[in-house]
Amino acid sequence: MSVRVLVPLAAGFEEIEAATIIDVLRRAELDVVTAALASTDVVGAHGVTITADMTLDAALTDGDFDAVVLPGGMPGAAHLRDDARVRKALVDVVERGGTAAAICAAPIALEAAGVLAGRRATCYPGFGEQLTSAAERCDDRVVMDGPVVTSAGPGTALEFATALVERLVDEATADALRAGLLLAPAP
Repeated sequence: MSVRVLVPLAAGFEEIEAATIIDVLRRAELDVVTAALASTDVVGAHGVTITADMTLDAALTDGDFDAVVLPGGMPGAAHLRDDARVRKALVDVVERGGTAAAICAAPIALEAAGVLAGRRATCYPGFGEQLTSAAERCDDRVVMDGPVVTSAGPGTALEFATALVERLVDEATADALRAGLLLAPAP
């Protein structure tokens, strides 16, 4: 049975993060579904358009996911935070024992969904004040705490994505990807 990962895309997403997440998780042979909040053509924060696999409504009726992974960027992260369907998907995946993950500014959506409560988290500088329920806000590049994985920003996207592979598949697969991508081994 394959691992299913939902990557919601909102207008104003951070292109480096979205492309890295999608690419690395697909290299690990995970079933990654990109889902647009509205139209399937979604324009990122820097004008790059990605065509999502389907709309979020279609994805959510298509079955359960093992992980929901949010790229950051502004105003994309705010759109994710403000979307009731995204918040519900985050809560549902955690309740089923899956993974809720976000990078850059997108941990604000994890906060809005209530899945950060009592957990350690990191995010893009300046957004930490919005993570009010987190037990600790830190400057680590990637933080894994229970079912929640967070990361700091575009420069940490490869580390974030390979950490997700380690969590969703196994360490050997993540290490093989790190080696193939010429990425330093995980600390």
